Amino acid sequence: MKQSIFLLLFVVIQGLVMAQKPFTGGRLKVSDNKRYLVHQNGTPFFWMGDTAWELFHRLNREEADQYLRHRAEQGFTVIQAVALAEFDGLKEQNPYGEVPLQDNDPTKPNEAYFKHVDYIIDKAAEYGLVIAFLPTWGDKVFKDKWGNGPEIFNPTNARTYGQYLGNRYKNRENIVWVLGGDRQPRDGSSDVEIWRAMAAGIQQGVGGTAKPLMTYHPQPNGLAGGASKWFHKDDWFSFNMHQNGHCRNTAMYDNITISYNLQPTKPTMDAEPIYEDHPVCFNVKDLGTSNAYDVRLYAYLDLFAGAHGHTYGCHDIWQMYSAKRPAVNGPHIYWQEAMDLPGANQMKHVRKLMTSRPLLDRVPDQSLIVENNLSPAERIQATRGADYAFVYTAVGKPFTVNPAKISGKSITATWFDPRTGKTQSAGTFDNQKPFQFKPPTQGYGQDWVLVLDDAAKNHAAL
Repeated sequence: MKQSIFLLLFVVIQGLVMAQKPFTGGRLKVSDNKRYLVHQNGTPFFWMGDTAWELFHRLNREEADQYLRHRAEQGFTVIQAVALAEFDGLKEQNPYGEVPLQDNDPTKPNEAYFKHVDYIIDKAAEYGLVIAFLPTWGDKVFKDKWGNGPEIFNPTNARTYGQYLGNRYKNRENIVWVLGGDRQPRDGSSDVEIWRAMAAGIQQGVGGTAKPLMTYHPQPNGLAGGASKWFHKDDWFSFNMHQNGHCRNTAMYDNITISYNLQPTKPTMDAEPIYEDHPVCFNVKDLGTSNAYDVRLYAYLDLFAGAHGHTYGCHDIWQMYSAKRPAVNGPHIYWQEAMDLPGANQMKHVRKLMTSRPLLDRVPDQSLIVENNLSPAERIQATRGADYAFVYTAVGKPFTVNPAKISGKSITATWFDPRTGKTQSAGTFDNQKPFQFKPPTQGYGQDWVLVLDDAAKNHAAL
């Protein structure tokens, strides 16, 4: 009897885990309209990411399972992590005493190290999580003024290493490839060719007819077009990434707009915005640390400007800070506690809103509102589909909506609270004339989203 009950519980638990998998529609690809990511069967995929750069390097299997399970429960869909890690990742051993390469040689990967990576990728799949997989942090190509390096890559061994990884993970459907690792290619150097060679190696290793989904993670440094500056027309470059960096009041929405309008059309996103609990502009003494509002604001501004998805970040999580590790750049809490910081828990509201309406026809549209060119601190940003619209107001400033930007004679309006995910009615309005809306509260941290729906479409309540 006890054995039967145990077997039944095991089957139920396994069924619940399997039910979370998002890969029944196949691995990810770019949508037909070149703006979003979808599964092979066309089902939309919303990128709600977290930067866990040191995941493979610093967490043991039990810790990785704890982290991945909790992030899945919080509504995250993507985890960004790197194989050759930033923190002396070639010399500092993982929890099992392994380094990734023999003799720091990219053509001699250490099987024992990558078996641990295998475990984490497969465990992520069980929880329905995509791994945005960085083959290496950028300091192994270009050490710059920071990073331990050493610089170990050239075009030849980069291709070999890429081919090894592509072949090793070609049957994992929950992988998106991310080159770059927080570095800009240097002018007049071989950096661009190294990354192109690594991309070619990955493609060769994956094989088959399906092109692997691949992008590049740059530094910020005022790059209006993100990684597109070097790779936009490369065939392997599936979608564009920006890095906002860790300062407040940056107009990332303008950079998103620039890359959104590039030809050929490719999806775009901010893959490293200001992190929660991070020294603002690396100046904790004068500027303090970032908070939930900081990370929430950029999620909505970036998405409404045309990003296909968004990545959250936390200063304590990316480095997996613990009692066993020195803190980097300011005071910290341990990563286990940091998983429940307010901003992290508010990302599920971002996903809830963005997936509540048809995703693939959504476009940025500042013509929807009159007050369409305010500064970052008080920005109002608008996006719409054919029969719905979202308007984000950063500090609850009133705004005027122009008529007939979405279908319908009558418009149903709802206030969505980004802090709680709760809603309240804002009334029903004639779609033939402008109308001013005043959010329920105003001031710093009092951001709101106005949801406008064609009343005849009966969209689901939020």
